[in-house]
Amino acid sequence: MAKTLITCDCLGTQTIDAAGLAKATGLQVSAPCSALCTAQIDRAVTALTEGDAGDTIFCCTQEARTFQALAEELEVEAPALLDLRDRAGWSADPAPKLAKMSALAAEALLPAAPERMLDVTSHGLCLILGPAEAALEAAAQLKDHLGVTVLLERAEDIPDTRDFDVIVGRLRQAKGALGQFDMTIDALQMVDPGGRGSFTLSAPRDGGQSQCDVILDLRRAPPLFPAHEKREGYLRADPNHPQAVAAAVLAASHLTGTFEKPLYIRVEPLLCAHSRAGQTGCTRCLDLCPTGAILPDGDHVTIDPMICAGCGACSSACPSGAVSYDAPPVDMTMRRVQTLAKAYLDAGGTAPRLLVHDAHGAEMIRLSARHGRGLPADVIPLEMSAIGAFGHAEAMAALGAGFAALTLLPGPGADRDAMTAQVALASALAGGGRVAVLDTSDPDALSDALFGVAVPAPVTTPVRPMGTRRQITRQAARALHPEGGTLPLPEGAPYGAVLVNTEACTLCLSCVSLCPSGALGDNPDLPQLRFQEDACLQCGLCAHVCPEDAIAYEPRLNLDESALSQEILNEEEPFACVECGTLFGVKSTIDRITEKLQSHSMFADGERLRMIQMCDDCRVNAQYHAQNNPMTGAPRPRPRTTDDYLSKRRDH
Repeated sequence: MAKTLITCDCLGTQTIDAAGLAKATGLQVSAPCSALCTAQIDRAVTALTEGDAGDTIFCCTQEARTFQALAEELEVEAPALLDLRDRAGWSADPAPKLAKMSALAAEALLPAAPERMLDVTSHGLCLILGPAEAALEAAAQLKDHLGVTVLLERAEDIPDTRDFDVIVGRLRQAKGALGQFDMTIDALQMVDPGGRGSFTLSAPRDGGQSQCDVILDLRRAPPLFPAHEKREGYLRADPNHPQAVAAAVLAASHLTGTFEKPLYIRVEPLLCAHSRAGQTGCTRCLDLCPTGAILPDGDHVTIDPMICAGCGACSSACPSGAVSYDAPPVDMTMRRVQTLAKAYLDAGGTAPRLLVHDAHGAEMIRLSARHGRGLPADVIPLEMSAIGAFGHAEAMAALGAGFAALTLLPGPGADRDAMTAQVALASALAGGGRVAVLDTSDPDALSDALFGVAVPAPVTTPVRPMGTRRQITRQAARALHPEGGTLPLPEGAPYGAVLVNTEACTLCLSCVSLCPSGALGDNPDLPQLRFQEDACLQCGLCAHVCPEDAIAYEPRLNLDESALSQEILNEEEPFACVECGTLFGVKSTIDRITEKLQSHSMFADGERLRMIQMCDDCRVNAQYHAQNNPMTGAPRPRPRTTDDYLSKRRDH
């Protein structure tokens, strides 16, 4: 059964081409309402009760509460919601909006990706830090809601009450997140509640261990954690700002029970190029993680899901796909981008532009639509839960699918440095100023930056490749540059060539054994170092392990077919065994070793020097039959026979 699109022109403030939408999307689209949420609420009731409510899409998100309450009252499934008004209809652009509305409707039809969740339990144990006056006041407000402990630095500040726990000491270290904080406290003193007069304290001791579920930090000192605003369960406020303290206390009072935390990142350890054989290679995700959730774990990295805040920067930067965003998955983002482009072009639109934003950007778009110029008709908004997860591969997928340009609109919590690196890489791959960042919080400035600008020509033949992020990037780049060639990329790009100094390289092949992607290989029959550029991650492992410092890198993307096949970086003449003629090793290396050892006392004997020039089998054979074989034992005794015994008896 076809889904039904319920539209509304919102008191005649926007134009809805119902017939055009029905033709372009294949949906059932009746004549638009004018006041679906008020005077024509009966049409909403009819849409929910006749047929399957799950197949109905209401084109209004402003009145989501109204439609949710109506569905509950009717005891039916709540309808899906689609915002056509703020993102398309309310615009100062006189151009038709049909292609844009068709694209947004097509995206809304995509199935939602299932979310992976982790249950987090908080028993309400709260540790309060800060000056005595502020900390004790906060404790008095929270004592009826949480199990409160106040950490004071001075014994004389201990209150004359046992309504909550008080300890004295210095917090040395804290780690963890909501429901599982671990603290180390020095000079720890506990209150002895017995006796008359002021409370007495236990003897101070260092290294005291404690656990809690929530930390309320009212100190003026630096925060306990990097990117502390993203650490769940850690609440921080300036004690000199009563409103901030009150908000933190209120938030802490609600942090008890079981919560669902999304699992933002998926890790495939076998693909990770972090380390091999004790040598460190790729550290891109480690360098970017703002919360410290990513840590080395042998040859790969591990991510603490409790600390991960889901910014997505690691997924954008990972060269191998070992770390990928999963809320929603990367392939879902690719599908959304390609669906928007295809639907827009199929509906007759040309040269669309993509505006990628987060929840903060969505609010800016709503404000601009209601009070300003809105978005141009050719600008299609794409909301991401974490804009940092939209990296160079996603940008190339969008441009390859038919978008003429791409603009990123970061919110206050976005990692600007990580985004800048991805934009620089995407710009180098796409060329022509197609990718930009619009860093503003002004809705009017947003509109002004998008109206009246020159739009580059889109790709001639759109492509919608599938596969890994690397494969999609390469195919989209080939579509944007059909002439082929090599694109120079910024330093640190995950694509490029390995350059070998053949004068220094001894073909020891240490690099081959550690290459995590198989980009470097050997030839089992000849002394060769081979390389497949398309597979190279530019992780740095081969350069780190090379004993001769003979390896360097060139960040680039080779669009020619040669990048998909192996090329020989270095080769030499093999040495022929002096005994059997079998080819082995490298002739220059054997000659060099022979030359260096011929004057050594241990190789004064020509036979020993000759063994160096033998293959493995002949060397073992020669060593075994040598007269001075160190493995040779005393001659075995001759077996005694019956004649030996009889002969000995006759002699006596």
